[in-house]
Amino acid sequence: MIEIFLSAFITFFVVIDPPGCTPIFASLTKGASAAQRRSMAVRSVIVGALILMVFALFGEPLLKALGISLDAFRIAGGIMLFLIALEMVFEKRTQRREDRAQKIIDTPQIEDVSIFPMAMPMIAGPGSIATVMLLMSRSDGLQESLVVLGAMVAILALTLAGLLTAGPLMRLLGQRIEAVVTRLLGVLLAALAAQFVIDGLRASFTG
Repeated sequence: MIEIFLSAFITFFVVIDPPGCTPIFASLTKGASAAQRRSMAVRSVIVGALILMVFALFGEPLLKALGISLDAFRIAGGIMLFLIALEMVFEKRTQRREDRAQKIIDTPQIEDVSIFPMAMPMIAGPGSIATVMLLMSRSDGLQESLVVLGAMVAILALTLAGLLTAGPLMRLLGQRIEAVVTRLLGVLLAALAAQFVIDGLRASFTG
């Protein structure tokens, strides 16, 4: 169970990327009061958690209703995560997030960023939705499923902590340390994504 938790924890950490969400949130909420920032941070994580929980619990029945096998979803999800990993290694994902944040900043009438872009797509984006469905599909029984959900909740708690302390964390970490951590996590995610594809292909051919 510890191995399952660690694997799910690392995967969620890389895909949801709390260190990457923190500076974006700090830039989006610049000029807001402390109470407004806290409110938006809590709302962002709650909405993101609800979206991920829905796909975690009902994603598999949805796939069956659409006639999509779990093995096909493992392969597709693994490829998607691998592309995210490549973007992380070459820092394209960070640049795209910053561009999205700048567009929000340049639009003065948009004040509450908790739903868009923080809750979705930054916290509950295509990558994290695919990840939670993949991990739940690989779980064997209720206990393993609860372990996966526990890892997801732990990452969401870290994300909330990061958003609540966005300002001090940004001053502490700096852009260079964040870039190094992002690239290392990208390499790790690439390996995990490759394993998803291998598992899906092996199950398809042996089945």
